[in-house]
Amino acid sequence: MRKRPRLRQITLLAAALLAVAATWSASLADDDTVRLIVDYGDGTSKTVRSLAWAKSDTVLDAMKAATARPHGISFSYTGAGESAILTKIDDVPNQGGGGGKKNWQYWVNGSYGDRSFAAFELHAQDLITWRFTAEQGK
Repeated sequence: MRKRPRLRQITLLAAALLAVAATWSASLADDDTVRLIVDYGDGTSKTVRSLAWAKSDTVLDAMKAATARPHGISFSYTGAGESAILTKIDDVPNQGGGGGKKNWQYWVNGSYGDRSFAAFELHAQDLITWRFTAEQGK
């Protein structure tokens, strides 16, 4: 008779360990992701969470991954590598230079992008923010 309560305890312990392992495994999977926020500069923004990340991925790679998501984004750019320039996100194109005109600018983890978005390498858990604004770096 004593074997049954002990078997029940072992079964419950095994179930608890499996639940912890599943949670831990899911949290590890989320560690290899990045997040994207697009701020349209008019009070509207869009967030795309849990974009797959791999070593050497750039902001451009994350943008491409966001296009495949339901309710994701679309974007256009010209050039490649260090000379790539984002020209449009969804239906909002850059307005050009000077005179308070707005353009797309990006930040990673709150730091202003200091090079082409196609050359800026990301790390796991990075937050990319694109903002449509006239004030450079703000």
